[in-house]
Amino acid sequence: MKYPFLISIPHGGTEIPEEVAGRFALLPEEISWYCDPATKILFDFGHRVESSIDTPISRMVIDLNRPPLPLPPRDPDGIIKVRTVDGRQVYLPGRLPDMDLIHQLMLKWYFPYHQRIDELIDHYPIHIAFDCHSMLPYGSTEQSDAGKCRPLICLGNYGDEAGKAKPGSLTTCPPGWIALLADIFREEFKGKDEVAMNVPFSGGFISNAHYWRKGIPWIQIEINRKLYEIQDIHARQPVTREDQVLELREKIWRILTRFWDKIADNK
Repeated sequence: MKYPFLISIPHGGTEIPEEVAGRFALLPEEISWYCDPATKILFDFGHRVESSIDTPISRMVIDLNRPPLPLPPRDPDGIIKVRTVDGRQVYLPGRLPDMDLIHQLMLKWYFPYHQRIDELIDHYPIHIAFDCHSMLPYGSTEQSDAGKCRPLICLGNYGDEAGKAKPGSLTTCPPGWIALLADIFREEFKGKDEVAMNVPFSGGFISNAHYWRKGIPWIQIEINRKLYEIQDIHARQPVTREDQVLELREKIWRILTRFWDKIADNK
């Protein structure tokens, strides 16, 4: 039996394409630090789900979870990064991609990813989609929660801290769904305060845009990297405990299937 899930992993890649090689002020290990490299394993549920999508490209080259506009330098943390979340320059002086190169990158990596999501939803019996990420244990200097400790799990549906729609907006999944998923995560992680909804992240461009385009419910999942990494903050180099990643993957899978089984039973 396959579960009717679409799994999106937009930040798991670490590759730097030839077009931008030699432009970065960041070292290769630092580029990995600012990506979510373990998520490609953490959320790889194989043939147990109807479909999944990821990318080899680093989010420091092009961020698939950002809207196509604005372009740099207007948004330093947009589709093309100017600065990291802790304020470091991404590119060497004078080496930020120009408009022609940005256009090439978008045509090669950005638009195909989003087109493929639509195709997967059209061709497979997808009933819910999960946009899957990891997060640092604390808020970085250029983020809204700078210096604050983060929960182990953050679930996002563009709502408030209870999963309900904010005034004048909609959520990307029913509030009852995300609340149920949060409750099951809390059971598995043994702590109410360890699982949050929409804080510090409520969802990115992928879940919002494709919910509006196709009407399939989306939930963004953020997993705290301290669950599987030895943090080397000063070196900005991820040290991943592979056994913890595999164990955590099976726990997440157990949670997602428990959640969906309950949803299906109530339909």
